[in-house]
Amino acid sequence: MSAERRGGPPAYWYDDRSVPAYARLLAALYGAVTGLRRSLYRRGLKRRRHPGVPVIVVGNITAGGAGKTPLTIALVQRLKQEGWTPGVATRGYGRDDAAAALWVERNTDARLGGDEPVLIARRTGAKVRADRDRASAARALAEAGCDIVVCDDGLQHYRLARDIEIEVVDGRRRYGNGRLLPAGPLREPPERGARCDFRVINLPQAAGGEAAPGAGFGEWPMRLVADQAQPLLGARPLKLEAFAGQRVHAVAGIGDPERYFAMLRGVGIAVVPHAFPDHHRYAAADFAFGSKLPVLLTEKDAVKIPLDGQGGFDPESYYSVPVRAELPEAFWVSLLDKLQAFKRK
Repeated sequence: MSAERRGGPPAYWYDDRSVPAYARLLAALYGAVTGLRRSLYRRGLKRRRHPGVPVIVVGNITAGGAGKTPLTIALVQRLKQEGWTPGVATRGYGRDDAAAALWVERNTDARLGGDEPVLIARRTGAKVRADRDRASAARALAEAGCDIVVCDDGLQHYRLARDIEIEVVDGRRRYGNGRLLPAGPLREPPERGARCDFRVINLPQAAGGEAAPGAGFGEWPMRLVADQAQPLLGARPLKLEAFAGQRVHAVAGIGDPERYFAMLRGVGIAVVPHAFPDHHRYAAADFAFGSKLPVLLTEKDAVKIPLDGQGGFDPESYYSVPVRAELPEAFWVSLLDKLQAFKRK
């Protein structure tokens, strides 16, 4: 397969190409409809629902990935360290039965639970509830004993009342051409992000694998760090640097595959890139690369690979590359200070 991504966003979202007239017309219609919806919630004509425990919503105002799930995992892990009992509310994009609410556990099939919910459950051990209605998911988590809810990708789900909003921004692509869907990548106007309590910038990788500078005033820098490769069949993890100087097949079905490929190149790995659409459901044919090299997958993709040989997969030489989100300690101090008021209540 070529390095070109299948099903990626239109090129004019992120470069200076002219936007087709039909896309500009549809963007105006989209903006009117979504603006009316926001207004109905703001004026109280549509009802918001609160689960009775603090709610932190992590999201973005652009289509595609920006680093929300790694930040959600980091939030849950830090909240647990601080004595909270967090639960995660998520839609679970791409589930077989998206209409059915589901408790997602570490061993849940990703086809049923969704790739991101399964990944969050494995990494955090927290209760994870997948439901198209995030407000119902949050209520279920509160009833199950969680004293705080983290909502993964929920900025636009206004039915869920929230106490803290965190916008995540791709530091490389930012807001693209600044237009609304489908003329550009924006789900909502830029001023919507400015109203969030925190703006976290997922910094791009510079040469050498370090995070490039890019966060400005009022923005918190986040760096995604990868330093291990975990064999899918359960052997001990290797240092990612063990693959330096080698050619590998790098597989990424995420919002911005090139970010993953650049991260691997940054530690000296010779990447043969294979980019797929976000949340892609893999078949064995997707891995018919024609050369027997190690296969390095993002952790989000790895949860979708069967380990029992079913479906024709041969995971013997497959490795998962987990990432962890690192943020300044001042960010956590500021967030926890906001939460102290809720803890006292």
